[in-house]
Amino acid sequence: MPDLRQQPSQTASIVQTPTDSETFANRRSVIGTLGVAAAGLYASTGTAGAMWKWGGMGDVPVVKVNTISNDARLGKGGVPSKNFSTLPEQWVSQQGRNLKDYMNYLNSLRLRNICTQNVIAAHAKKHGSVWNMLPPREWWTRMGYTLRVVDRISSELRIPVNEIVSAYRTPTYNARCRGARRQSWHQANVAIDVQFDTSGRNVTSTICRLRDRGLFKGGVGGYSRFTHIDTRGVNANW
Repeated sequence: MPDLRQQPSQTASIVQTPTDSETFANRRSVIGTLGVAAAGLYASTGTAGAMWKWGGMGDVPVVKVNTISNDARLGKGGVPSKNFSTLPEQWVSQQGRNLKDYMNYLNSLRLRNICTQNVIAAHAKKHGSVWNMLPPREWWTRMGYTLRVVDRISSELRIPVNEIVSAYRTPTYNARCRGARRQSWHQANVAIDVQFDTSGRNVTSTICRLRDRGLFKGGVGGYSRFTHIDTRGVNANW
């Protein structure tokens, strides 16, 4: 296993509230630890910086990152699934062309342990009359980063991802989710609730070990049915 501490780092500035700002060194590069496909993608993006702040947009966490211009890599991976029959028809019709493009993008990540269809299904949910949606196109690469982290964790566990319980949430949908925080990082498209077929203790201890070795900086939360992982740029546990 490569020594994660030797990987180059990226720097981000994080503002936690409109009146209380701090600068953190964060988002250590995962080139070399998340596979050849990941390395190619990171090489094409250049140095990524992020500005995280609360305030405005209904207190949704706002993240500014350098992403791939003009979605240059969309559809560059293997052949994506075009079978939408398992997804709710109403939800599929609401997404339009974005659904096919997002599936192509996810497929281009070439994840080893995460099924693209499972990621899509995590978005195709509703609470009451409120449907969740796909994330904004300009935020797609944020989830790509987080998915690669989850994929690496899955390889360490030697267990494939069983279910993506939750990924991106619109603010309106998030407000309907029981127990969801108003300032949930799911709204910034950098958080995943994931389920593995092993004990929660095993999952969280493995994640924290890899995080301590420099795989990523972010939050880890253990729950009875799933584990929360986010790449907010500063470590947090609960």
